[in-house]
Amino acid sequence: MAQGQWPAEMAFGRFINNPRVTIEKLIEGWSEQTRTAVSGRHVLAIQDTSELKFSTTRRHRRGLGKVAKGNAYGVLLHAMMAVDADSGTCLGLVGGKVWTRKGDVKTPHGKRALANKESSRWVNTADQGKRVLAEARTITVINDREGDFYAHWALTPGDNVHHLSRAMHDRALVGGETLYEAIKRTPFCSEAAIDLTQRIDRDGRKAYLSMRFGSVVLKRPTRTGVKGLPPSVEVHFVEVVERHPPTGATPIHWRLLTTHAVESVADAWEIVAWYKLRWIIEQFFRSMKSQGLRIEDSQLTTADGLIKLVAIAAKAACTVIQLVQARNGGEELPAEFVFSPEEIDALKAINKTIQGKTHLQKNHHPINTLAWAAWIIAKLGGWSGYESHRPPGPITFHRGLARFQILVTGRALANV
Repeated sequence: MAQGQWPAEMAFGRFINNPRVTIEKLIEGWSEQTRTAVSGRHVLAIQDTSELKFSTTRRHRRGLGKVAKGNAYGVLLHAMMAVDADSGTCLGLVGGKVWTRKGDVKTPHGKRALANKESSRWVNTADQGKRVLAEARTITVINDREGDFYAHWALTPGDNVHHLSRAMHDRALVGGETLYEAIKRTPFCSEAAIDLTQRIDRDGRKAYLSMRFGSVVLKRPTRTGVKGLPPSVEVHFVEVVERHPPTGATPIHWRLLTTHAVESVADAWEIVAWYKLRWIIEQFFRSMKSQGLRIEDSQLTTADGLIKLVAIAAKAACTVIQLVQARNGGEELPAEFVFSPEEIDALKAINKTIQGKTHLQKNHHPINTLAWAAWIIAKLGGWSGYESHRPPGPITFHRGLARFQILVTGRALANV
């Protein structure tokens, strides 16, 4: 442990163990700045779940339940992120859930109400999103395949709220046909090349895709887990297929369903572009695990403490995503979209002390912008400050944020 960090560790331990610090309040704090940042925008409300595995022994499970398959124990994090549909800019966390399983469920999945299933998190988080993103112009809730179930399609869309998900099942349609049959009989109508990030394809590459689109009417299944759902829901589909992938590459094949109107080739490719932005939430989970926080190495001894730690780490990991984006340029956001007024005052004070005497060692970004804040946090994390050197990455920003929070806490104590 570095000199001077022991008091911070003690303070953090007291914070985690404080009964007034609840998981509900921590998650509510995720969206404090997001509500303002989304005003007037078309927001992609991207949600997904990640499993965080913690080391246990047979005699000491730390109160954790099973995750994934095998003998793994840990915490599950379901999170929703707000992303600008036009620029791809991360605007902050929206809501979600952090929990650990209490044991095996006796009642079969098909006989349980949706409220008693883990899958209810997709609908519940979408409802959270509607409240937090109330000032957005349009909301598009985006899920991967696990969020493709009928109750979600029936309950989530609204006046300015749309749903976009990758299809998981060959669903029954009104009229007797199935979803996959309807897609298969639709001819391909366009081709385009898209860039795949490293989170979609391991090495990152260009994919040449064939596309077709149309509309279908989903038939309500026999068991939905919710009473009173409509007998059918109309959706549009967009399928993209990589028919000639490079040797050794996993071919892209996305069957996308959406409540957005898809009436042209341009509309269909826009749906693909929005879905591709899902990689941001995968980057977010990666930031918590292997790129900086390494949260799965935590030695906290109780499930309650670990659940709170995950909620705190989620906020930090999202901030790192925003700082990395600010470092890369693009849309210029105000620092208040990420930092509180007290933190911005601290950034101003720190900026005066870490700038060098030469022109190259000055923070040239406009004051109070997120890029200006990113420069300061990167310097605290050990970045040299020279543009000719390698730009700061997630690990540097995580390190800088940790040091920044210690400095902010010190300023607060000094002003008491």
